[in-house]
Amino acid sequence: MQAIRVLSYARCMAVTRTIELKTEVPGPRSREVLDRLAASVAAPLAITFPIVAAEARGVTITDLDGNTFIDFAGGVGCLNVGHSHPQVVQAAQEQLERFSHTDFTVVPYEIYASLAERLLALAPLRGPSKAAFFNAGTEAVENAVKFARAYTGRQAVIGFEGAFHGRTYLSLALTSKTHPYKQGLGPFAPEVYRVPFPNAFRGPTATEALAALRRAFVTLVAAEDVAAIVFEPVQGEGGFIPAPREFVQGLREICDEHGIVLVCDEVQSGFARTGRFFAIEHFGVEPDLITVAKSIAMGLPLSGVLGRAEIMDAPLAGGVGGTYVGNPVAIAAALAVLDVIEDDGLVERSAALGETMRARMESWQRRWPQIGDVRGLGAMLAIELVESDKVPATRLASQVVEEALARGLLLLKAGVAGNCIRVLMPLVISDAELDEALHVWEAALEATF
Repeated sequence: MQAIRVLSYARCMAVTRTIELKTEVPGPRSREVLDRLAASVAAPLAITFPIVAAEARGVTITDLDGNTFIDFAGGVGCLNVGHSHPQVVQAAQEQLERFSHTDFTVVPYEIYASLAERLLALAPLRGPSKAAFFNAGTEAVENAVKFARAYTGRQAVIGFEGAFHGRTYLSLALTSKTHPYKQGLGPFAPEVYRVPFPNAFRGPTATEALAALRRAFVTLVAAEDVAAIVFEPVQGEGGFIPAPREFVQGLREICDEHGIVLVCDEVQSGFARTGRFFAIEHFGVEPDLITVAKSIAMGLPLSGVLGRAEIMDAPLAGGVGGTYVGNPVAIAAALAVLDVIEDDGLVERSAALGETMRARMESWQRRWPQIGDVRGLGAMLAIELVESDKVPATRLASQVVEEALARGLLLLKAGVAGNCIRVLMPLVISDAELDEALHVWEAALEATF
């Protein structure tokens, strides 16, 4: 693997406060382990960054060669409270000493109820509601569909272009990106239909997207056969595309009109990422079910479905579950995560971070025409890179990410065309760390453009 050169910081900062690069990237120890991984691990588990983690704290990752990076990838959105937050680590360790596993449905434990109660108190759900916990976001989505099908007695599910809902087979059918996720892996789950999602930069409008959904009831699937509509209030993998308020309200009206369960996928957008605890709070709409995962437990495997009690109680006893769902160590971590979000004011912090980053991104947009769009909610922001006539600039996005890595900043791409660069940094980032990271990102843009 070709090493990325170590670059001087003099061009982007007077003093480096957090990033420290001691070797080329990747360094010799990382290269050694990467060679072992290439020889022993299945090739489809593709690695994004050619570095091997040794430890991580807060907003930083240090590799085996002693290089310290600022992490704007955040475990793909799992680390809103940062890496190795001591309060969360302590809670998980204490639970591990008590017991690590019983299978909740065999021998239950109190903290399961504690987490359910706290999340339901935070969720924008009126009336009786309940929760169920699983391992990964894809499981939460699949089980949300189970709840909806059991409740409605219907089979069909509608998703949206640009959506990402997971990689297990029903979720993969809902996911709207062929490469690398779907190519060669079909056939996919039946009775899954896809319609356009509104996009303020590229279209369609909210009105056009709602019209296409209503048209789908005529040309694709009868409304009376649809169990659920599954949507992201801010599309994640699709390029951090926020849904317009009128679109989300229109979805609610359509679901009410036809007795369809509205499922809000908050796997990436939840837990303070958008300046609200749940992104759906921006829209003045109450969904029927909410899926959660990622930052729920600081990266420990945990996900959940929150929703109206009558829907959550619809499957037969034993109809949902699994050996590891709602693992007690992960739940203990999740309770500590909620404490950190509340005690550290991370909802408000996310909104403030978003204002700072958006201002900087918009200044970049004015400087470089290759930045076609700046969008998102709160700290869930992205830039979209384009060539003339809004042609996706996938190659440029990859170059920016590589230049940022060479300077010590980890950035992730997104978008169906892979031409967006998104922000999923820990919300515990300091002002100094944020300023340093944005200077490095700007230097990467300057080197690319």
